[in-house]
Amino acid sequence: MSAHFHLAQVNIARARGSLDSDIMRGFVEQLDAINALADRSPGFVWRLQTDDGDATSIDAFGDPRIIVNMSVWESLSTLKDYVYAGDHLKLLQNKKSWFEKMAAPSLALWWIPAGTLPTIDDARRALAALQEGGSTAAAFTFARPCPPPESVPGPTPSPQSA
Repeated sequence: MSAHFHLAQVNIARARGSLDSDIMRGFVEQLDAINALADRSPGFVWRLQTDDGDATSIDAFGDPRIIVNMSVWESLSTLKDYVYAGDHLKLLQNKKSWFEKMAAPSLALWWIPAGTLPTIDDARRALAALQEGGSTAAAFTFARPCPPPESVPGPTPSPQSA
């Protein structure tokens, strides 16, 4: 039985200051536009957000300056096209202006069954798996991707009565 999978991603970054600080102004001013770009990008499925439309107020890692971004995409190629092109690429090129270098992995990718959504706990597990074992089927990077699983274990069919 083969199933369709989507790609979940988490990336975290530790802001150089509070979101209302001068140092973070350039990032904050672009956030709505970058999120809207993701929302309308080919292959986009879902992103973590609060009622404010972003996830900057979610303290998922015990540090209010760590910003979490989590999303789901139809494929690795659709996420890669979004991340490494256009306005998002421009934002990435300025990342060092707004965010500190992280000692541990700050991005993890993993496959999930289509129709499901990742949780913050899933994101923590993926980042920890990447830190502990490098790229594996449990969590991987753009540089060392893993293909989607071939199938998902399903319920065992019940024996047919004669």
